[in-house]
Amino acid sequence: MSREKQELQGVTRLGSNGTVYADRYDPALLETFVNKHTDTDYWVTFTCPEFTSLCPVTGQPDFATLTIQYIPDVRMVESKSLKLYLFSFRNHGDFHEDCVNVILKDLRALMAPKYIEVWGRFSPRGGISIDPYVNYGRPGTAYAALAEERFRSHQGMRGTGGR
Repeated sequence: MSREKQELQGVTRLGSNGTVYADRYDPALLETFVNKHTDTDYWVTFTCPEFTSLCPVTGQPDFATLTIQYIPDVRMVESKSLKLYLFSFRNHGDFHEDCVNVILKDLRALMAPKYIEVWGRFSPRGGISIDPYVNYGRPGTAYAALAEERFRSHQGMRGTGGR
């Protein structure tokens, strides 16, 4: 098997025709591929400006810009599978804070990154916006210290453009 085929082993959604969109939350949609640069720390950032979930009480849609940043280790999340996974929240009823925590936990379980953070900037409903932020750094490493520092310095204010 060629090196390229080995790297993409298990990636089934990328390049497939006839994409099927899940009608309910499904972490099984997530796929990974091999990080070819494990000797280098680098950031991977995904921005999803059209994230949608449902209020678990009213059933009304909640809209957010979701940002996921991570420092990969051995495995990386494949972007189309991530898109399909995030889309699976469309009919999922959960509070904003729960959504960002579930996403972080699913991605941690999937790829065991050195560091990861998820920030949801939800559109206001009823005159108030909710912007939950969660992060994780591998315990006992410099990434745990990075997580603590980024958590402590997190601004969370709209219009700041991040950090």
